[in-house]
Amino acid sequence: MASGRTYRIDDGRKGLAVLGSTGSIGRNTLEVVRRHPERFRVVSLCAGTNITLLKEQIQEFKPEFVSVLTRESAEELRREYGGSVRVGYGMEGTIEAGTYESVDLTVSAISGASGLVPTISAIRAGKDIALANKETLVMAGYIVMEEARRRKVRLLPVDSEHSAIFQALAGHRKEDIKRIILTASGGPFLRLPLKSLEKVTPDEALRHPNWRMGKKITIDSATLMNKGLEVIEARWLFDVSHRRIEVFIHPQSVVHSMVEYIDGSIVAQMGSADMRGPIAYALSYPERIESGVHSLDLINARFEFMSPEKDRFPCLELAYMAIERGGGVPAVLNAADEVAVDSFLEGRIGFTDIYRVIREVLEMDVPSRAQSIEDILNADLWARRKAEEVIRGMG
Repeated sequence: MASGRTYRIDDGRKGLAVLGSTGSIGRNTLEVVRRHPERFRVVSLCAGTNITLLKEQIQEFKPEFVSVLTRESAEELRREYGGSVRVGYGMEGTIEAGTYESVDLTVSAISGASGLVPTISAIRAGKDIALANKETLVMAGYIVMEEARRRKVRLLPVDSEHSAIFQALAGHRKEDIKRIILTASGGPFLRLPLKSLEKVTPDEALRHPNWRMGKKITIDSATLMNKGLEVIEARWLFDVSHRRIEVFIHPQSVVHSMVEYIDGSIVAQMGSADMRGPIAYALSYPERIESGVHSLDLINARFEFMSPEKDRFPCLELAYMAIERGGGVPAVLNAADEVAVDSFLEGRIGFTDIYRVIREVLEMDVPSRAQSIEDILNADLWARRKAEEVIRGMG
């Protein structure tokens, strides 16, 4: 919560809210901002528990408003910064950060389901969204897209795959799309013998071969659930049936995704594995700006593509099943996955148990109603309780 007045400052720069400023996407966003102080102004920051890094960001970017997870952290910041920055906390503070009056673009980079409410609140406040929180569309795709259309808000994808599709679609007609191809590196266990998957440790699963990301998304990349969630996100973001969205394994992470058209042409977007590229495009769209990303070494680049093995990546099939069933099922899928991944990272279950937990929850009498955000949040809570019950039963 916060107190005080809100002031609109307009110096010609784009005002940014960065939700999840101390996470991987948030840090890379601020790196792009750092390169273009004449274009962007940080209006608000929202962080969780990394108060040390947040203080450094406050000192450098001088936001008008910051929000943190707890009242205690908020009081600490108020004591240190006095009246120079307004401070909020909890969900109310997160929402205020994303909807702050002088914000033009809200960067939604909070990890997991907790990003849904702040993101849709920012949409309802008329803020354009740089969307890195895929769970927003996985859980409530129809509702979110309807709100964005109603408010005339732009949703600009930050995920490298969806940014690639967004770029590959530019200048083309939707009715000419034959299929969308999402690429996936395959993670650290692409060539590991299947029988060894049960014994992999969290440390091993967190060693992504190409990208440096947060823990949750890195584990999801190892199970390929991340790609399943991206299929659901792409279905809503680009208004294309999930039956026309395919996943290819591309270990080199050079081609970030592709669109095939009905004339047989395939338009691909390529680049170095560096999130500053898609972030910079989302921040500056429709222009392009220097992002700090090194040029791709095309001379030595390799291009290898393969279909995902169902036995190695069974979570991908669960995602397709969830979007086929629709309603609240994708929200249940996402919640069960979040609980299972956390349990794996805590050492409570094994790597292959992640799939087992999600599958068992989806085999229950899943809440199907998804007419409102409240319905979605209820489905999310239901799935978390059921996932915990499944995990306790495994013990």
